[in-house]
Amino acid sequence: MEISEKLLCLFSTDVSEEEDRYVIEVPRQEIETGDVDPGDVYRVALISREDEDETDGGSATATAGSVPSEPQPPVDVGETRYVEIEDIGKQGDGIARVERGYVIIVPGADVGDRVKIEVTEVKSNFAVGEIIEETF
Repeated sequence: MEISEKLLCLFSTDVSEEEDRYVIEVPRQEIETGDVDPGDVYRVALISREDEDETDGGSATATAGSVPSEPQPPVDVGETRYVEIEDIGKQGDGIARVERGYVIIVPGADVGDRVKIEVTEVKSNFAVGEIIEETF
């Protein structure tokens, strides 16, 4: 399956029924990181979990301590990367995107900056990087 470079976020969620419509909940962290803004319109792709169900014997319920088979972050703490700042977050930090649209927040960077960073923190949907070289 090909994943668009325009991917803003990726998460697992349930589809719930409310009266005459179905609802997909967006995790709060997607809003807080600035990837998704309430009130804006987005294209949403739904991927079936059937493949996962087949591999675990047909059970759709995760067992205690198991980790869903979601993509892992494409960066690790301590890794260095060369990135270009594409946007500014709501807190004024630079925003770079790498593989699969994964976000790296770079404090002190401005749009258009091309910087070498060291990844200092990694979360499932974003990372934080510290500038170690201003331009490359």
